[in-house]
Amino acid sequence: MAEKTVESVEEPERRASVTAAAEGLANEEDAAKLAQLGYKQELRRNFTMIEIFGIAFSIMGLLPSIASTLSYSLPAGPAGLVWGWFVASAFIFVVGLAMADLGSAMPTSGGLYWWTHFFASPKTRNPLSFLVGYSNTLGLVGGLCSIDYGFALMFCSVIVIARDGEWTASNGIVYAVFMCTVLLHGVLASVLANVMGKLQTVFVVANFLLIAITIIALPIGRSHERNDGKYIFGTTGNLTTWPVGWAWFLAWLSPIWTIGAFDSCVHMSEEAANATKAVPFGILMSIGSCWFFGFIICIVIASCINPDLEHVLGSPFGQPMAQIYYDAVGKHGAMALMSLLFIVQFLMGLSILVAASRQTWAFSRDGALPFSKIFRPISKSLGFIPFRTIWGCVFLALILGLLCLIAPAAASALFSLAVAGNNVAWGTPIFCRLVWGGAKFKPGPFYTGRFSKPIGWVAIVFLVFGILLSMMPVGGPNPTPQSMNYTVVINSAVWGGSLIYYYIDARKWFTGPKITLNAEDLTESQEAAIRAEGIQIEGTAPADKSDSDAEAPREPEKVV
Repeated sequence: MAEKTVESVEEPERRASVTAAAEGLANEEDAAKLAQLGYKQELRRNFTMIEIFGIAFSIMGLLPSIASTLSYSLPAGPAGLVWGWFVASAFIFVVGLAMADLGSAMPTSGGLYWWTHFFASPKTRNPLSFLVGYSNTLGLVGGLCSIDYGFALMFCSVIVIARDGEWTASNGIVYAVFMCTVLLHGVLASVLANVMGKLQTVFVVANFLLIAITIIALPIGRSHERNDGKYIFGTTGNLTTWPVGWAWFLAWLSPIWTIGAFDSCVHMSEEAANATKAVPFGILMSIGSCWFFGFIICIVIASCINPDLEHVLGSPFGQPMAQIYYDAVGKHGAMALMSLLFIVQFLMGLSILVAASRQTWAFSRDGALPFSKIFRPISKSLGFIPFRTIWGCVFLALILGLLCLIAPAAASALFSLAVAGNNVAWGTPIFCRLVWGGAKFKPGPFYTGRFSKPIGWVAIVFLVFGILLSMMPVGGPNPTPQSMNYTVVINSAVWGGSLIYYYIDARKWFTGPKITLNAEDLTESQEAAIRAEGIQIEGTAPADKSDSDAEAPREPEKVV
């Protein structure tokens, strides 16, 4: 009798996995794991383990990101640049360890809000899941905005160098470049689906090529003017009106913003072969690579930079990195290196659009976004991709990008929207697991064991601190309207707006992640158990609203 029960429970998994394998979407093991989480396989698993690492690493775009955020790190002096990178990256790696535990155990595209719903208490799971889903979605779109805005600035800086600093790009020109870039990314993400995994390897090679050229060219170009070890590792500075110590903490914003795309491995998990191993590998390898190579890049920059940091930060080229290149290799060398820099930055934007579209699709699959039924379908003709959510992200990015027409301070808020929004999305499921869901956690192939809980608490403390950092005015405690950091305004609107939306309307219909396995794939007892938790099943009537307050949280391993 017991054997028959086990067979009946596993039968839906088996049918779902066989169907996915027959359609060429996934092998039976990956499809069965997804079925345990309540979802049928709809995307094609054409990303290898290395390619999952590649999409995260290419979004991070190590050197372009460091170049885009030098205004955060250089005010603390060369030691702030170097040691700020090393220490903050170590903490980010701890966050990655906590997320790798979850990603290995439960790999699904909507991982962050799915995990939140699974681990949170019965009374908090729906609003917290809703909050995390919106914060993560808008944080990723904010990341797309900030990357493509950075690309527009780099592109314009090459023109400024070519004209010897006698031309300045207006806000309108910057936005026009930004708009064209985002639209082109939308086109490429739509038509290159079948080779997108392979392209990630190309993007990684391009990143390392740029890094190699830079760490060779800068020391050669500054061979007679390089700074010594004492300057690099022991000279602090403070070009802000904050205390010296706080200026050093603000330098952490450079690695915090740069190494901020490792959750893309989670969002791509339903397109990853052997996801339970590929997801944690991608997370930790991307963070570790940025930690190590970023430290080397920071040392090289500190070694070759003009000691007059105010001159570098106030460069007429509009980009500190352009001035560093110019001082080392001259006008034509700087144009060539900046061109390579913005090409890699362009590739970053394409990769983050792919990741953002998967999170958006997963959230619409669970009916949480406005017009979810419109965004929900998968385009089979274009390679089993969420075509509609790709363009939904594109048009939302174009709207958010209008901030750069207002003022540089408003545009810089796009950077911190990605930081603060994603920090909330990363920290909430970790917190829920530690506080409410420890007994429900079943480790996957990757697991940090007895260190899992202390790692989780360190990660949460660091993420909260990162949110506070991202909201601080960089220049000092008494900002003008032009130098004000508007992150608190934008993110409060995101967080407050999503919770208001939930309590006014969404609480009536949002019951968390849905089961997308067809009703015929479930036994009667399984269907009854799922409906008792207020979870809607495709092919059945909606669950009773009263059931959504059931005390037993959704436990997918018991569902199928």
